[in-house]
Order: sequence, then C-alpha cells, then structure tokens
Amino acid sequence: MDKEITIYDIAKDLGVSPTTVSRALNNNPAVNEKTRKKIFQAALDMGYQSNVFASNLRSKRTNNIGVIVPRLNSSFQSDVIAGMEKVANNAGFNLIISQSLESKEKEIANTITMFNSRVDGLLVSLASNTESLDHFAPFIKKNIPLIFYDRIGNFGDIFGVTIDNLNAAYEATNHLIDQGCRKIVHVLGNIKANVYRDRLNGYKSALLDNGLEYEEKLIFHSDLNEEAGAEIIQKIKKLALPIDGLFVSNDACAASCIQQLKLEGYRIPEDIAVVGFNNDAISRLVEPNITTINYPGYEMGEIAMQNLIDHLDQKSESRLKNTHKITLRSELFIRESSKLK
Repeated sequence: MDKEITIYDIAKDLGVSPTTVSRALNNNPAVNEKTRKKIFQAALDMGYQSNVFASNLRSKRTNNIGVIVPRLNSSFQSDVIAGMEKVANNAGFNLIISQSLESKEKEIANTITMFNSRVDGLLVSLASNTESLDHFAPFIKKNIPLIFYDRIGNFGDIFGVTIDNLNAAYEATNHLIDQGCRKIVHVLGNIKANVYRDRLNGYKSALLDNGLEYEEKLIFHSDLNEEAGAEIIQKIKKLALPIDGLFVSNDACAASCIQQLKLEGYRIPEDIAVVGFNNDAISRLVEPNITTINYPGYEMGEIAMQNLIDHLDQKSESRLKNTHKITLRSELFIRESSKLK
C-alpha cells in the first residue's frame, strides 16, 4: 500500500516546519500568501488528505448536519433542501441527506446512521407511518439539536416548522364551494401523517360550515405521484355521482388528474374544478394553470436550518426547548383550474 502522506512529509519536502504546514492548510493568516500557496500546491501534488476525523474529535464538531426526508423526488422537498443548503453553506456546514421512502423502518435505520456519523444536528420530515419518536432518543439524550419540519407529528415536547394545514385545506375547499361545487373529492396521503390528517379536518370543517354533508366515499387515499391521475379519475367515474370539485394534496398529482380528465372529455373547470397544493412549478405550466396553496418550502428550509445553527452557536440556547412550533404563512393562489365565477 502507498504510504499515507503527512504534514511532516510536506514540511520535509519544502524545508519548512510542520507547524507552518499545519497553519497554512488551515488558512491561518500567520503564514504569508506566497508560502501558503506553495504548501497548498505541494499538498496537492503529493496527494495529502487532511485527517478530518481526528480534527473533528478535537473540536467535537463534524460541521455536518443530517437531513431525513420522506422522498427526494418532490418539488417541495427540493425547495426545502435548497433553503437549508443556502443557510448551511453560509455558516460553513455540509448537509448529509437521506430518504426514508415513507418507511418508519428505513427512517429508524437512517437515524441510527446519522447518530453514528456524529452529525452536529438533525432535521427531519417524518415518514407517513411513523407513530413514535423513540428512535430519536439518542439525539435528545446527548442534547444534539433535533428539528422537525413539514411533517412534525402530534408529539409532545418537540420543535417543528410547518404551516397551518387545517386552515389551508379549509380555504381550498371553501373556495371550491364558493365557485358552486357541491360534490368535492379530496385526494390525500396517509392520515397518520399530521399534514394529511390536518388537511382532512380542514376539508370537513369547510363542508360543515357551508351546510354540506361529509361523505367518506369522496375521500381517496393515494401515493400522490404523477402516475396516480388515471386511477383517481377512474374511481371518480365509478362513483356515479355528479362530482364537480377535486381537491388534491399536491400539484404533481393534481396535474396528472387534469391531464386524465381532459383525455376523458371533461372540461376544466366547467365540469370539474381542480385545486392542488404546494404551488410547485408544474401548477403554472399545465393548461389550465392550477389553483393551489402556496407552501413556502424554501423559506421553511431556511428557518429550520437557521434555528438549528443558532442553537449550535448558542445564539438561542433555550429556543428549541421553549418554542414548540413555528407556523409559516400559506396562501391560496386562485388560477384558471377552479374559476367558475
């Protein structure tokens, strides 16, 4: 095996002290620019690799922050991660990202890996079937900052960043009712996840406040992916009811539904008015443009990451303990897919 190159090898090659090499490689201003460049070039030429692990043990920091997401193939999650990345990079931290694939078992495995990797903090959007937070106990026990976002669950003493999903769904459903819709299908994910459970409650409340009956058969559970539209529209046709409204819990699935409705000869919104969720780019690209809830993913990522880093830097030492939830503002964007009046 090739010998591991050390700072002593570089020092010997250049005729300088190992201390000077160490300082130069750490960008210490005590080393002049010319010497620093020469040392960097020698390190590169000789194949030197810094011993990050040893350095981390000394500093008790890895400068790595873990992120666990349900799925990476989501416009919303991409926006969130972009916001996190911006804040983390500016503060000198790196992200280690993994996905649970909506599996609590995979989420547990990812959490153990993050802990063993000694991440400085962890940001999590829970899998839809996660029913306890027991697997995060090692982080809590060692006082490693732990922040949940979007899917934060209905657990006790945790810190989370989310929107008011109940009110957002209420607004979306109420808008469809205002447009004259009376039989509204709601498509959502697993209601074990707080976001879908809250949206279902918002949908129910809007019906109740407008004197409309809640019907279980109008609730469709789905993976909410781009391929789901055909199945959803076939289920609507089998209902043999005058469905005139469709509220879908993400824009990609809503766009898929619109595409399938058009193939089946439906007019949007004249026959069925459609509302999505998230304000993904696809909502502005399909025809007609989709009415949707603007879910500020980028801002959510920025705020979650900034709170975690502030806690690490002890700028807000007690905030994660005293503030249980930050609720961001969402907004209904009305577009052509639901305009009947």
